[in-house]
Order: sequence, then structure tokens, then C-alpha cells
Amino acid sequence: MLISGNILLGYKVKAVDGEFGKITDLLFDDQNKMVRYFVINCGNWLNKDEVLLSPVAFETPDHEDFTISTILSRHAISNAPSINTKPPVSKQDESALARYFDWPMFWSRIPSSRQEIHESPEGQVEGHLRSLKEVKGYTIHCPQGDLGHVEEMIVDTETWALRYLAIDTGNWLPGKRVIIGIDWLSEISWEEQHAYIELSRDDVQNAPIYDPRTPINRDYEAEVYDYYGRPTYWSQAGTYSLYE
Repeated sequence: MLISGNILLGYKVKAVDGEFGKITDLLFDDQNKMVRYFVINCGNWLNKDEVLLSPVAFETPDHEDFTISTILSRHAISNAPSINTKPPVSKQDESALARYFDWPMFWSRIPSSRQEIHESPEGQVEGHLRSLKEVKGYTIHCPQGDLGHVEEMIVDTETWALRYLAIDTGNWLPGKRVIIGIDWLSEISWEEQHAYIELSRDDVQNAPIYDPRTPINRDYEAEVYDYYGRPTYWSQAGTYSLYE
């Protein structure tokens, strides 16, 4: 299912032995655009404010109850290594979590064609993890100037891939929202909080409208890809499809 990452923030998290916190952020890999961790606020029951847990440890979200269940117990979570939950996260900390929970560094749901193993000395900061909340508000630039700003990131909750950016076109086209494939960006400047894409303002002005109140389905996705003349991610050889 495709859903706004903004909606996932605030979902209650249930362990096998009871509720233990809420999702406050998603950390994603800025190279393969996959969600690597949920940042979870544990409330008052734990001696640490937040923990990082991988999506591999979770079931499919329940979007009616706004909850997501993990296969872990509160006891296991409470004894996990204490690590920094804000990017950057070191390779050493990621390895400590993986060893403790017996996780693969890149979980098995991600096909090998989408994985990129980063070679670095133990303990070296990787620098490839980004906060979903950080990206909200980034300015999108096209050859004619600003297109607008990032309002949402659309997440595939079966593969935990980031699929789209939802763009608010701002002052030059008030009230219109569109989505663009995150893989269509030609460049992202994390330092300047800008992203660049080779689309014209005319392209965006006439693009299919995105309504955040309406779930994104395959028909709408196909309409967007057809309009922009882009190959669909689900039809490309070697590309994982959440509908398979």
C-alpha cells in the first residue's frame, strides 16, 4: 500500500506483550531510497526516550487503527543497545543493533538489485541516513525556477521503498498538489535543502492532481507515469513490484 509518510508519524507501536510507543520519524537511505528505521518514542516506561527499529521486525500497518505491530517483546526492546537515533548513525551502531536483534544489515525483502553495500571501517559514520521530517519543506527546482516545496513523501508499506514526493506548487500555482517519482530527481542538495528535476512548469501545471485524501492506486500511478512519459517502476526488469 502507498501512504504518506506524514500519516505514519504518530502510529502507535505494539509489541507482542503490549503497546510501547509511537513512530516519530522514518530514517531512509538517501542512495537506494529505502526506509531503514522507524524512530519510536517509548514514553515513560523505558529508560531511554527513543529507539530505532528496522521495518523487518514489523507486520503490515493497520491503517484503520493507526497502529503497527512488531514481532519483538518489550523486554527485548528495553535491552537493546542504546544508540543515537538522529542522523548520522554510525556503522558501528547499526551493526550492534543487527547483531542484537539478529537482523540482516539490509533486510531480505529488498532485492539484491536494489541493495548497495557501503564499505567503511567499523564505527565510521555512513552519512546516508536521512530523516523524513527533515525533507518536508525542501524546495523543488526546475529549469524555469521553483516548482514548489515537498509536502509529503509517499511510502510503499510492503517494501518500505520511498516512491513519490508530493509537491505543493505554492505561490505560482496556488492550491495545486502533484506527485513526482523520487527517482526522477536529478540532484538533491541536502546542505541547501533543495532538489532538482528536469520538468517544466507547463508539465507540472497540467499534471494529474494529487489529492491527499484519496488513496493512491495503480490506475492513478499509471496515469501519472503515462502523463510524464516515464517507464513505470513495476514494469522495469529487475525492479521489485509491491503488487506481485
